[in-house]
Amino acid sequence: MIRKYTFGTPVSTDAVVVSLPEESLPVPFFDLSRDGKQVILTRKLQPEDRLFGLGESVRGINKRGSVYRSWNSDVFNHTESTESLYASHNLLIFFGPECLFGVYLDDPGRITWDLGYTRSDTAVITSENGDLDLYVLEAESLTELARAFRRLTGPSYLPPRWAFGYIQSRWGYASEEECRGVVAEHRKRGIPLDGICLDIDYMEDYKNFTWRKDAFPDLKRFSEDMKQEHVRLIPIIDAGIAREEGYAPYDTGKAGGFFCRKEDGSDFIAAVWPGFCCFPDFLREDVRRWFGGLYRPLLEAGVEGFWNDMNEPALFYTPERLDAAFRRAQETVDGHDFEALWFLKDAFNSLPNNEEDYRSFYQETDGRTVRHDLVHNLYGASMTRATAEGFRRFDPDKRFLLFARSSFTGAHRNGGIWMGDNFSWWSHLKLALQMLPNLNLCGFLYSGCDLGGFGCNVTEDLLARFLQLGVFMPLMRNHSALHTRDQEIYRFSTWEQMRDTVRVRYALLPFLYSEFMKAALTDGMYFRPLAFDYPEDSRAVATEDQLLLGEGCMIAPVLEQNAVGRHVYLPEDMLMIRFRSPEDYDTVPLDRGDHWISLSLQEFPLFVRKDHAVLLCPGGESSETLDDRTFTVLSRTDGEICYRLYRDDGTDPRPSLQDHLTAVTVSASAPCPSSSVPGVAISAVVL
Repeated sequence: MIRKYTFGTPVSTDAVVVSLPEESLPVPFFDLSRDGKQVILTRKLQPEDRLFGLGESVRGINKRGSVYRSWNSDVFNHTESTESLYASHNLLIFFGPECLFGVYLDDPGRITWDLGYTRSDTAVITSENGDLDLYVLEAESLTELARAFRRLTGPSYLPPRWAFGYIQSRWGYASEEECRGVVAEHRKRGIPLDGICLDIDYMEDYKNFTWRKDAFPDLKRFSEDMKQEHVRLIPIIDAGIAREEGYAPYDTGKAGGFFCRKEDGSDFIAAVWPGFCCFPDFLREDVRRWFGGLYRPLLEAGVEGFWNDMNEPALFYTPERLDAAFRRAQETVDGHDFEALWFLKDAFNSLPNNEEDYRSFYQETDGRTVRHDLVHNLYGASMTRATAEGFRRFDPDKRFLLFARSSFTGAHRNGGIWMGDNFSWWSHLKLALQMLPNLNLCGFLYSGCDLGGFGCNVTEDLLARFLQLGVFMPLMRNHSALHTRDQEIYRFSTWEQMRDTVRVRYALLPFLYSEFMKAALTDGMYFRPLAFDYPEDSRAVATEDQLLLGEGCMIAPVLEQNAVGRHVYLPEDMLMIRFRSPEDYDTVPLDRGDHWISLSLQEFPLFVRKDHAVLLCPGGESSETLDDRTFTVLSRTDGEICYRLYRDDGTDPRPSLQDHLTAVTVSASAPCPSSSVPGVAISAVVL
């Protein structure tokens, strides 16, 4: 059951895809109050209540005990105390002995989620704008609640199959020659690779939809050459359009009146990478059509994937705020006031992403003009929508790779996301694991983090453990920042062990792709907390460092420095596969309960639930060249199991689940696997 309640005059967000009648108050499960325009929902929490959701946010899987804010923010150095990240996903599920329901706030402005922070026994949700549609969801289980939310907000984005391959990225790849060298090193050493990301270095003066002719003289030829190596180019596109006459995107945007404006009608201007920029008003359909069309030259050059960045939108500074900071500096010099030095520091530290700047410009939507801060959280999602719509116009019969930094509910239909600019910290490795199920809950199945960490200098052991978690992430991308340690696998003394970790990804790729597509096409979850399948098991419900994957697997990566193993709780009998390479692994049956698992730096586990299966193929150097017609089936059963393998061409944007499912059957009494897939060879290891 889903009920809708409307407050004020909501802005259309494109998040909800079904029309529901408006219910009359009161809102069930909450005490409702007002403070000016604010809408405040309050609920008492019982000691065992757990709170899932909020998608991309810090801390654990259970969000209880802290305060969060929906306010898309460019936060380069986020820690546990950070209240807002790059995205706003306003779904929260209450799960406890006496409650099971979800609440979704379709509100693109600021929301505060005080989830037991001010009072440990009270959750307080505050919509600061007070203009929103509120949805209350009820179901018989956590899994059905997740499906109900997906039916409300639409199906998840489907990337091409090659996007499940390993992707190498770095801010600093400044030439075609350098990129070719990176690819050559991977191929020479047998490190599988499917994509290489181009950061802002490929652009001419950091301007979108341009490339440096001195460093990338023929982008189409370069793209074609890379495809011969089974590698795709994945360039970055930022939100800001450089304010430069003679630069076509600016000229056409200016002529069309496509940019966000200040109250006096002039274009809003702020500095980003190219210098002063204008910002497209993505809430307008005509602006989205114009912006989506700007990708065409790159698409015609053979590019099949993009990552959209800086789309909160990130603002380095505005001319007005910079002038004010310099005035403050002059006053300090003239006055020699020691205390004024602190105000001077604040004047310059507050230049980026200042909330006063977000309140100084306007967008158009629903036939009205709205101040940007009231719809701030829609900006990145609307850019993703513009991009995806442009791809569909260019080639409606093909899937393109698209992932973005900033997002809002609804963007999950048009692209994936990565978790933003993380650091090479062990705490961020754990954060990535814990963010995955809540992103899935909000519809973002195609997601991942910057493996190894974007900022700081990664250590060899941390990169190894990041890669082991990345084996199971749909988006498996190694990405790092300029002026940090080179982070490509082959830079390290243990590169062969890391290579074998990536080779495991390719041995599992057909299986992981199958699990992803089945989840996406049935409104399910690729990753989920253990509580979803074991709601009566208090140990499983409390587990924060293990995740269920697909229909029958569980992951429990090593998350601590210098660890030689870890404790694992099994809610049922399982089969542990301890990987060192696709050819070198142990299969160990383990009974329900607590276990210490020994795991050297080159080892990582995958757990298979009883009467389920994992399929391994021989792998290959890319997703296009791997052998996905020869499988080893690993399972633990006392009877017969049938695994439903999803196989398609990896490009069809409208695949049918039933048309692409085939059966792989294994029997414990007679382990002679059979398959309905013509030409597929199967062997089995049944315990």
